[in-house]
Amino acid sequence: MVKGLNLTLMVGPAVPLLAPRAVVESLTSVRVTVADDGPSVFQLRFKLGNNSALQTLFLLAGGATPPLLRVVIVATLNGAAEVLIDGVMTNHEIQPGDRGGDATLTITGEDLTRVMDYLDFKGFPFPALPAEARVALIIAKYAFLGIVPLVIPSVLLDVPIPVERIPLQDGKDLGYIKRLAAEVGYVFYIEPKAPGTSIAYWGPEIKVGAPQPALNGDMDVHQNTESLSFNLDTESAVTPLVYIHNQATKVPIPIPIPAITPLNPPLGAVPPIPKNFEALTATSKLSPVRAAIIGLTKAARTSDVVRGTGSLDVMRYGRVLKSRRLVGVRGVGAPFNGLYYVKSVSHNIERGSYTQDFTLSRNGLLSTVPRVAA
Repeated sequence: MVKGLNLTLMVGPAVPLLAPRAVVESLTSVRVTVADDGPSVFQLRFKLGNNSALQTLFLLAGGATPPLLRVVIVATLNGAAEVLIDGVMTNHEIQPGDRGGDATLTITGEDLTRVMDYLDFKGFPFPALPAEARVALIIAKYAFLGIVPLVIPSVLLDVPIPVERIPLQDGKDLGYIKRLAAEVGYVFYIEPKAPGTSIAYWGPEIKVGAPQPALNGDMDVHQNTESLSFNLDTESAVTPLVYIHNQATKVPIPIPIPAITPLNPPLGAVPPIPKNFEALTATSKLSPVRAAIIGLTKAARTSDVVRGTGSLDVMRYGRVLKSRRLVGVRGVGAPFNGLYYVKSVSHNIERGSYTQDFTLSRNGLLSTVPRVAA
């Protein structure tokens, strides 16, 4: 097994190739942020000389040819490769050197969801296709980028009858897919799996599975974090009230929705008691099943009252911490020990240094498991 850290940069139109050696040697820092509530973003900083290959690779490509410049960043730690991001360049900026020094070129970009927000297909018909089929059909257009759809059917499968109505796309692909996801309480994101291959996930937000190795706080020689802190915010918890329309009495019936679902199990043994109620009046026009799903999703997203933030050295942790996964926490006291959901991770890479900043969340105090994996 090869020990240590190796960074791979791939650049190119549609199909990325290994960046030239001169480009990699000019790279000074990499920052990639992956969060569960938005697109993944990246930033690359280069030293820019007068005769640098970057002049043609990024600057000319950013303005004219090719119109779509793809960037893939892969970190290989102790022989295990992890694709940090597969995205496209959206902006470049040059900062002149100080006192005759080299200029700095900063490249920023987003993941491949950005490509789905370029063209407007408003009015495109989807006869006899439920939301799941529409999403899969839209994602299929981006197969040339190596995007593979992973579409989870919703609980309520609504197949429109063409003689009654034909669904029409409203706006660009990304916005339309996200609106369809919101209607059934789902999420949508693109996650890279291998260089040039990504999964487009449309389905429920999953907070179950095998946890990542534990983040250790104040544990002497076993401590593997640079910083780790937690806070409890019970004011943010909300109990949604969904309204079910009674056909007999014509009176909407408010129903409170709890925050516990099979895919959002309690990670804390003592959940908060919500002090606030939020009326979802628009659900009175929906079926009871769909209204309940939207209420459960709203309750789950506001029930994570325990938040943790921190940073770690990847070489000391021994692996790359991933977002949208579970992770164990130890050595921070009984109220905050246990399992957490990783909401966001920022990768900060420089020569000789690889650190991560992260945000954790869960829905209560005290651990629901007797111990977490080391």
